[in-house]
Amino acid sequence: MASLQALILAGGEGSRLRADGVADPKPWVRIGARPYIATLIETLLTVGCESVSCLIRADEPRVLGELREDFPADRCFVHACHTPSSLHTLAIGLGVTPPGPVFCTMVDTVMRPPDWAYVHRSVESLLGEGADAVLAVTPYAEGDGALYVDRDPSGWVRALGETPFGTPIVTGGVYGLSPGVRALAACAVAEGRSRMRSFLRMLKERGLRVTTIEVEKIVDLDRASDLIAARDLLAQWENRRS
Repeated sequence: MASLQALILAGGEGSRLRADGVADPKPWVRIGARPYIATLIETLLTVGCESVSCLIRADEPRVLGELREDFPADRCFVHACHTPSSLHTLAIGLGVTPPGPVFCTMVDTVMRPPDWAYVHRSVESLLGEGADAVLAVTPYAEGDGALYVDRDPSGWVRALGETPFGTPIVTGGVYGLSPGVRALAACAVAEGRSRMRSFLRMLKERGLRVTTIEVEKIVDLDRASDLIAARDLLAQWENRRS
């Protein structure tokens, strides 16, 4: 199977972080010494993605400029966008990402480095075995607007919803997409859909094969408290390594 092409979606405003007093734009928040998006790009290249395409809000010129300076232009493609929703950003991003299967992540998704490697390997394997899409999922933790997943014992998605199906499992902001699924994001926008979850539901409605990879803990950087949780998660991993 062809190598995965990574796509980072960073088209949101980060309004809830700003409301909590975080001054930096969401892609530029720091978890450790560097802006998180820089760490994320390096991680995606390290785990084996052939390229990384970044969709960044057009009104964040500092982020756009520094990423273009800091990463090789032949492997990291930085694009400005101004979009009304995550689905619109996804559709544009898939249109500019090099051909092949895609390893897509939201810019506010935080996992431990070995979990990124595990999800990457699993996505590559599952897409190669015939899955149309792969969702990273995690046990529910406090957060805003969770999308719950109902799975069969083998991990295949049966349904997606706003309320739990038994033991709460939620999507974690990382998605593997087969080449055949890529064009469907633009179709979803044309149908008037406007959220990533609506796109995922559309895949199920069309009878596509959607499966899951479970990760012990994924942090979604929505609030200032999430920054603390993300730093704690990575610090605990570093401490176990030492």
